[in-house]
Amino acid sequence: MLLPLLLTIQHFYLAMRRAWRDAEFRVLAALVLLVLAMGTLFYHSVEGWGWIDSLYFCVITLSTIGYGDFSPQTAAGKLFTIMYIFMGIGLLVRR
Repeated sequence: MLLPLLLTIQHFYLAMRRAWRDAEFRVLAALVLLVLAMGTLFYHSVEGWGWIDSLYFCVITLSTIGYGDFSPQTAAGKLFTIMYIFMGIGLLVRR
């Protein structure tokens, strides 16, 4: 049971090493991290969520999973989320 997990981790690591050689991938990865950090900071500050909850919301929103366990309650949070979704999904589906 542990062997498939270890093989998956190894394949992911090797794929990331290969991808990291591509300059465009590095730029996109940096932009994704920047967007996640920006969203996390916003939700922590405006909605008053904890850091982990804010990051969690950003990841599930940009991955279009959207469990619905968190949702912005302020008008600013709702407007930011609309822009955040379009900007983030556009960045994630690039290429």
